[in-house]
Amino acid sequence: MDRENYIDSLRAEILDMVKDYLTPVALKYEYSDSPLETNIKWRPLVLVLGNYSSGKSTLINEFLGAEIQATGQAPTDDSFTILTYDEGVGNGDRIRTLEERDGKFLLNDPEFPFESLKKHGQRFSSHFRLKKINSPFLKTIAVIDTPGMLDSITERDRGYNYQEVIGDFAHIADLVLILFDPHKAGTVREAYTSLRDTLPSRTFEDRMLFVLNRVDECESLTDLLRVYGTLCWNLSQMTGRKDIPMIHLTYSRRAMKKPQHQHEKDSYLSHLENQREELRNAILKAPRHRLDNLATFVEIHGERLCHLLEALISYRSKWRSMNLKYWTTGLVTGLLTGGAAMLVMIATDLSGGLTDPLLLGGGTIAACGVMALWGTLVRKFYHSRFQRKIISRIDDLTPLNNQTRRDSWNAIRSIVKKYLETSGGRFLLRDARKEYGEVRMVYEKGAREIREALNELSTTRHESNEKEPSAEPESLEMPSGPDPDAAP
Repeated sequence: MDRENYIDSLRAEILDMVKDYLTPVALKYEYSDSPLETNIKWRPLVLVLGNYSSGKSTLINEFLGAEIQATGQAPTDDSFTILTYDEGVGNGDRIRTLEERDGKFLLNDPEFPFESLKKHGQRFSSHFRLKKINSPFLKTIAVIDTPGMLDSITERDRGYNYQEVIGDFAHIADLVLILFDPHKAGTVREAYTSLRDTLPSRTFEDRMLFVLNRVDECESLTDLLRVYGTLCWNLSQMTGRKDIPMIHLTYSRRAMKKPQHQHEKDSYLSHLENQREELRNAILKAPRHRLDNLATFVEIHGERLCHLLEALISYRSKWRSMNLKYWTTGLVTGLLTGGAAMLVMIATDLSGGLTDPLLLGGGTIAACGVMALWGTLVRKFYHSRFQRKIISRIDDLTPLNNQTRRDSWNAIRSIVKKYLETSGGRFLLRDARKEYGEVRMVYEKGAREIREALNELSTTRHESNEKEPSAEPESLEMPSGPDPDAAP
């Protein structure tokens, strides 16, 4: 099997693993609103963010090879646009948009991984669209162009929560480009919120590339150094990192305000490497990172679902223990009440002795009445008190003895709390234990086998004379019989 078929086979097995084992649990316990595999079954995604004048559209148009996205100094496009490949015309035809679809189509077509974005409402869907373009640049990736970040705009102005939408896109993106320009080097409020809060919680640092664009607009080397230093300072404040990430310096020769020959005379620009091509190559490498991202996806969600089920199993175990004590107390109370009723009947001469059926019947009725009351009103009170106690001390459901456990718990804590509140804690302990065994197998054994397959793939040489793998990758199917009674 050749390299591409090997990759496709491995990717298909990962998707099946997620679909068969992780998604059912995620949907059942409200971990996700949509099947998890919808986020990873489409092509690699590159998310492009930046201030409204940072040159996002110009950069995208250069890579596509045509003027597809509107450009300008002022905000020109307030839509999230998916740019994907369409080979509906011959290679000799000029590059252009062949088809456009609106947000309602995108949010409801199972081909695309955007079903979970429905929650952002009608206003968002009207600012969401897709363009199919016959650009070779898009053969292996799709690009998400975004509205420029602004300083004073609010959620009410946009009509949807911009940060939540950015976070959802970053969560499914394989690469995130963040563009700045010399005139607003990171001072825009929406950029600050995105870098400080949104992106760190929804993606990883190694998937983010920082770009200082339009550097040709600096008047001198001193001006460029001042802008660069300002951006470094702002990034340290926004990201909370002491080490400054790599910043790519780029500009568009076609969009230069000064003539080309005049720029060539500028001492700083003539010696400055335009990293446009380096950036292009980084984008085109996104598919190579997709399998790594899929493996990470399985590991992260497998770990979090395991943790979620651990907490629910702990809750149900505590409930079972409390329920046993509760019914034991109820039984003893009923027996004592029946005995007390019999003594009262004897003391008041209402019976003819210990063998009188009236005496036994009266005691039995009193005991059954107490048990009936215990099983309705008192049980409801006990359950409500137990529920309030557990939810108020929800962190006690699971051990948090290291940072990895704490990070995992922080990601699912609110989900566990909401599910216990909405379900009233009514689910089968046996089912939860069985599901935990299956998810744990995916997290531990399945994720390990994925990494081993990726290591095997990395050793193959991508050349015309490379040696093909002698066999298909080892099956990643999970054993069908985990012990349903295995406690976490």
